[in-house]
Amino acid sequence: MEKKAILLLMSRILDYPDEAFFQCQSEVEEWINQSFHEETTRKEVFQRILPLFELKMEELQELYVDTFDYRDKTNLYLTAHELGDSKKRGAALIQLQKLIMDAGFNFQENELADYIPMLLELLTVCPENEKFKKLSKRVSYALSRVIDHLEESNPYRQAALLLQMFAFEELKPEEISMLDHLREEADLNELPYPLMYG
Repeated sequence: MEKKAILLLMSRILDYPDEAFFQCQSEVEEWINQSFHEETTRKEVFQRILPLFELKMEELQELYVDTFDYRDKTNLYLTAHELGDSKKRGAALIQLQKLIMDAGFNFQENELADYIPMLLELLTVCPENEKFKKLSKRVSYALSRVIDHLEESNPYRQAALLLQMFAFEELKPEEISMLDHLREEADLNELPYPLMYG
């Protein structure tokens, strides 16, 4: 299924690039050719990911860190987009970890349970029930925030758009509003004093 193929591909593309990332380029290209039947889709996928492989490893690592590690609005942690620095984030991480373990998925121990590249991989193998449909919408919401805050010229933005094009259904306005509201509520809870309006 092409949706799962995109999720799996992007779980690798959005992970930190190391030597193995570049060594498996030919395998990735072959896998894309096998996974996507439509020539137009294959062309779109190649067009959006190949600029990343064309950079030197040091350049791509520097771009990755600058894109995802140094900016709050483009980080790759789900609950950070949902709750910011709210104290609620700890409980949300525990709930997410339980959901992942209940699905029998072995996640990377060196990463938090809300690491988006890992969640993309989880969404390719998880049961298709309401809990995971909700998780898919949450990940879609977080990634749309990331994409919205990346420059057009950033090759990671062009690659990440594949998720919106082929993997995630567009969120309804009321779903976006609800998720925005949760984030705003969390931000307000962090204020040390009540807001006063004159």
